[in-house]
Amino acid sequence: MREGIVKHESEYDISDASEYNPDLRGQLEAQITNAADELAYTAHDLDDGLRSGMITPLMLQGITLWEILSESVGWRGPLLDDIDRHRLIRRLIGLEVTDLVQMTHQRLQESGPRTAEEVQRLAYNVVGFSEDMPPPQRQLKDFLYSKLYRHHRVVRMAVKAERFVRDLFNAYLQEPEILPVHVQGLIEEYGQERTICDYIAGMTDRFAVDEYNKLFDPSIKP
Repeated sequence: MREGIVKHESEYDISDASEYNPDLRGQLEAQITNAADELAYTAHDLDDGLRSGMITPLMLQGITLWEILSESVGWRGPLLDDIDRHRLIRRLIGLEVTDLVQMTHQRLQESGPRTAEEVQRLAYNVVGFSEDMPPPQRQLKDFLYSKLYRHHRVVRMAVKAERFVRDLFNAYLQEPEILPVHVQGLIEEYGQERTICDYIAGMTDRFAVDEYNKLFDPSIKP
């Protein structure tokens, strides 16, 4: 599992795999996770953007994948209701999954590995999309980056979240006695900063908000 996590591949994810068989590619399961991760993020981010209203169908005109999806489900617009949005997103996932499965099967047939290790010793990942899929995927990703990820509402929330986590970390760092007793007990073994980071990383959103309010809102009981 750790080797698969270290060898996770994306445009921004470059890890040091020197301690995890650096001459081998990620396991087949890790390669599947890589592709599924990319596929899911793109589809669900597009869905979120449309549902929130930060992206409109008009803005997507000229985006190749959107044009393919609209044509394939027979959507003409201009209004996009929840049912049509679900149909379009399902079709996007279906197109990408079909391409991924077919291309992966083709690569496995062509390379002919007989064991899991032989899959890892190949010079390329067997799990991946066809050559036709990356260009329209890239176009959609670029669109999402400029119109959704950099939308002022999203940027504001990111800045707020960074300040939120930073304030929690600094509060625990300055007064470790406010940490739960069982967490304090880990400091001697793992160090204060590492313990605090792990504690915050393990919080759910709701728990983190409650903890923040308990620490900084005087009207709430600790």
